Amino acid sequence: MANVIERGVNGAWDWFTARAPGFMPFYRKHMSEYYAPKNFNIWYIFGVLSIVVLVNQILTGIFLTMHFKPSAAEAFASVEYIMRDVEWGWLIRYMHSTGASLFFIVVYIHMFRGLMYGSYQKPRELVWILGMLIYLVLMAEAFLGYVLPWGQMSFWGAKVIISLFGAIPVIGNGLTEWIMGDYLPSDATLNRFFALHVIALPLVLLLLVVLHLGALHEVGSNNPDGVEIKKGPKGNRWSKLAPADGIPFHPYYTVKDSFYVCFFLIVAAFIIFFAPAFGGWFLEHDNFTEANRLVTPEHIKPVWYYTPYYAMLRVVPNKLGGVLVMFGAIAILFLVPWLDRARVRSYRYRGLMSKLLLAAFAVSFIWLGKIGAGPGTDPVETIVGRFLTAFYFLFFLTMPLWTSWDKTKPVPDRVTMHE
Repeated sequence: MANVIERGVNGAWDWFTARAPGFMPFYRKHMSEYYAPKNFNIWYIFGVLSIVVLVNQILTGIFLTMHFKPSAAEAFASVEYIMRDVEWGWLIRYMHSTGASLFFIVVYIHMFRGLMYGSYQKPRELVWILGMLIYLVLMAEAFLGYVLPWGQMSFWGAKVIISLFGAIPVIGNGLTEWIMGDYLPSDATLNRFFALHVIALPLVLLLLVVLHLGALHEVGSNNPDGVEIKKGPKGNRWSKLAPADGIPFHPYYTVKDSFYVCFFLIVAAFIIFFAPAFGGWFLEHDNFTEANRLVTPEHIKPVWYYTPYYAMLRVVPNKLGGVLVMFGAIAILFLVPWLDRARVRSYRYRGLMSKLLLAAFAVSFIWLGKIGAGPGTDPVETIVGRFLTAFYFLFFLTMPLWTSWDKTKPVPDRVTMHE
C-alpha cells in the first residue's frame, strides 16, 4: 500500500514539474539552495512573523468584507452585526484588529534590528528602501482600516488627519475636500477608503513584499556580525559551491522559524481571547460608540503605532511646520543607507558612542509615543516632546559625523557563533 501511495505521489509530482519546469529552480533558489548565515539570532525572526501577520490580515479581511457595509448609516451597525450575529464573527474581527497592532510591533522590531546590525549598508540599500516603502504603505493601509468601523475615534481621527492636508498652501483646502469627497467624513469617504483598504493598497503591499524578498535573496541576508558569508571559504557539507558559513534556509531555518511562529501565535491567541482591546491600546474605548459629528471625544488621538509621529505634529506650534516635521520624520528614514558612514555594519563592533545613541533613539521614540497618546495639555510634556523631536532628527542628520568618528572593534573574517 505504501509503495502504491509513493508511486502515486511521485507520478503527480513528475506530472506537475513537467508542466511547470520553472517551479523547482525557483524553489531551490529561494528555499533549499538559498544559503543564510548560520549565526542568525532571535532578532531575525520578526521578518517571518510579519509575513505570518500579513497572511492573517488578508484572510480575516476577506471574511470581514462579506458582512461589512461601507456607508455612514450602516458601517457601525454592520460591525456590531459581525460581532454579535455572524458565527465566529467576533473572533475574525478581533483577529484582524489585534493583527494590525501585532503587525506594527513586529515591523518596528524588524526595523530596529536593521538599524542595529547595519542591514541597510551596501549592497542592501534597495532592500532597505523597499522595506521603508512597505512601512509607508502599511501606515496608510492601517489608517484607512481604522476609519472603516465608523466609531467616534474613527470619525474624528479621520477628520483630524485629513485636515492636515489643509495646511498645504494654495491647494490645501481643495485637497482636503477631494480626499474626503465632502466637507466632513461621510459616505464618500467611507466608500473610497474601503476600496483603497480592501483592493488597492493590499495589492501594492503584496508587490512590495515580493520585491523586498527578491532583492534580499539576490544580495543575501545580513547577520549579527555584518560579515558577508560569500567572502569566506567556499564549500561546506551541503555543497562545494556554498559559502562555508551558510546553511540552507530550508529545512534548517524553516524548522526553527516554525517554533517561534507557534509561540507568537500562542501570545496572539491569548490577547485575542482575553484582552482584545489591550487596555484601550489596540481598540480605543471611544470606538465602541457610533460616530457622532456633533459630539467631540475628550481626547482625539490615533492608535498607538502613530503616536510618536502625532506627538511630533502636536509639539510644533505652527500647523504647516508640524505637518512637515511629521512627514519629514518618516522621509528621513529612507536616507539612512547614505547617512551612515561607519566602517563596520554591526553595532557589535562599533564603539560606545554609537551604542548609546541608538539606545537613546529607541527610548526617545517610545517616549514620543507615550506623549502622543496623552491629552497634550501638559506644558512640561510639550517641552519634553520638542526636545525628543529635535533629538530624533539630530540622530539622523548628525549620523555622518558620529558614525565616522566613533571607534570600531576588529571585525572577524568569518561569522561567529554567540551563545
